[in-house]
Amino acid sequence: MIIVTGGAGFIGSNLVAGLEEKGLRDIVVCDVLGSEDKWRNLAKREIRDVVHPDRLFDYLDTHKEAVEAIFHMGAISSTVEKDADLIIDTNFVLSRRLWKWCAKNEKRFIYASSGATYGGGENGFEDFEDVDSLAKLAPLNPYGWSKHLFDRRVARVIKEKLEPIPPQWAGLKFFNVYGPNEYHKEGQCSVICSLFPQAKAGAAARLFKSYHPDYKDGGQLRDFVWVGDCVNVMLWLYDHPDVSGLFNVGTGKARSFKDLAEATYKSAGVSPKINYIDMPESLRPKYQYYTQANTDKLRSAGYNGGFTELEDGVKEYVQHFMASGDPYR
Repeated sequence: MIIVTGGAGFIGSNLVAGLEEKGLRDIVVCDVLGSEDKWRNLAKREIRDVVHPDRLFDYLDTHKEAVEAIFHMGAISSTVEKDADLIIDTNFVLSRRLWKWCAKNEKRFIYASSGATYGGGENGFEDFEDVDSLAKLAPLNPYGWSKHLFDRRVARVIKEKLEPIPPQWAGLKFFNVYGPNEYHKEGQCSVICSLFPQAKAGAAARLFKSYHPDYKDGGQLRDFVWVGDCVNVMLWLYDHPDVSGLFNVGTGKARSFKDLAEATYKSAGVSPKINYIDMPESLRPKYQYYTQANTDKLRSAGYNGGFTELEDGVKEYVQHFMASGDPYR
């Protein structure tokens, strides 16, 4: 049995699909579905059980002999959420409880960290997992801080042997992930997802102006990574229980928002049109102008899978999902 927390969410539901395509059938989703269309992310899947987070630990204790691994994708992922208590309870406290449960019961634990832990990137994007290196990072928002807080606790526990450790553990620092099943995220969905309706309507894309002298308008850079590549990394970790550590998950190649917008419009069969708009003043001090995952550590651990080029991933997303009659994976 494999537990996927946040299994109805964006990355989680794509992971559930990947596990099913791999031939696994005892998949349990832990999530809150709500009253909107989030359930559609799972509509094509065969699932053993759907468990509300409030009942998760009772379920785990009841089925602990059958549980093989937990993929912990569940989180408050909004970078503009201001309720720090809610964020910490969900992203740190729950993660700690799951870590301890997996360690006690000798179950594998793979969790979602985030590229947001790097803050503005002043200290680089190396996925070091030692206590001192992690202490140098300064996330820019409560979401990034909560993920970083858990990474730091894991590092301290391992260094000082403060408590038992799961037989396999892996923290994955996902960078700017895009792909199907993110539609419920609305304002927090990828730029591609928000641009496609504009392209389809023939309207101009709206991108933020740059307020940094080293970057032109639209020249701000991100490591945009196709969600299927993220799933492939997680499936590889599932197949390699001897691999543990904190790993970046990105292409290793930063691309501009202008590139992204042009690829989205071209994939939609529309000539690119871009307008540059003012960035909210509240966002300007916290804005990242550059992110790029260093993937050397993941490669050194043995992962040899490829990462999808931006234009290829955007084309797949636009033409095979968003522009089709069924946008869900």
